[in-house]
Amino acid sequence: MVVLNKIYTKTGDAGETALGNGARVAKHAMRVTAYGTSDELNCFVGVARLDAEGSVDEALSRIQNDLFDLGADMCRPDMEKDAESAYPPLRVAEAQVLTDWKPKSM
Repeated sequence: MVVLNKIYTKTGDAGETALGNGARVAKHAMRVTAYGTSDELNCFVGVARLDAEGSVDEALSRIQNDLFDLGADMCRPDMEKDAESAYPPLRVAEAQVLTDWKPKSM
C-alpha cells in the first residue's frame, strides 16, 4: 500500500488553483466549485454502479463519461482559443445536452 504523507506541487498556496489552460483563479471561484461538484457527483454515480447491472449500469456509465467531459470542459475557459491548443480540449457535445433524450427501456 502506498502512503502519501506530503504532496508538493511547488506552486504554493495563496488560495488559488490552476485551470486547464494554466490560468490561476481563486479556489472559491464559481467555476472551480462547479467542476468540483460535478466530480463529486461522478463519484456517487461510481458507487451506484457497484450494484448496478445491465442497462442501468450502461446508463450510469454514459452519465459518468458525460460528467468527465463536463468537468474537463468547465476547467478550460476561453473556448475561442481551442484551436490554438496543442491538443483539442474535451468539450461537451450538443448531443450530450439535448432535452428530448430518452433512456433505453430498463
